[in-house]
Amino acid sequence: MSAEPNGTDAPRELLALYDESLPVVYGYFVRRCGDRGTAEDLTSETFLAAMDAARKAAPPPMTVPWLLGVARHKLADHYRRRHDRFTTPVAELPEPVEPPDDWDAELDRIVAESVLAKLPEQHRTVLALRYMDDCSVPECAELIGRTVHATEALLVRARKAFRAHYPEPEGRQS
Repeated sequence: MSAEPNGTDAPRELLALYDESLPVVYGYFVRRCGDRGTAEDLTSETFLAAMDAARKAAPPPMTVPWLLGVARHKLADHYRRRHDRFTTPVAELPEPVEPPDDWDAELDRIVAESVLAKLPEQHRTVLALRYMDDCSVPECAELIGRTVHATEALLVRARKAFRAHYPEPEGRQS
């Protein structure tokens, strides 16, 4: 059984699939990144990786679900590369238009990001995927390359580490 006929057809199959799959892959990234530039970069990386795979002697099937799998891996790589994600200084906040209660929520967010920056990278990654990007536990597991059970255990440890670093509210006795 020779892989050559399939190997020569896979790049053409990918090109034929491009128009249909581009909005799906790009939409996947936009919903998870919220940043157009990052979504465009990750979409490009996904299609470049797909073309590399299509040129192999035994290429995978060129389908939209397979491309989304490649996209998930590219998103996970993106989060792994962004070890400095939570160390970026917060820009000056505009004058609050809302009641002062909203300021407390903003301060809580800033404190939470500061606490995240103190955690190990794998804790930051799994917490960001689960609670900031709203991924399910199985999605988190797939993105970080762990089993669902191992990801649940990692989330338990990450939440415990987060709580341990989170400051106690003023006036509250420990």
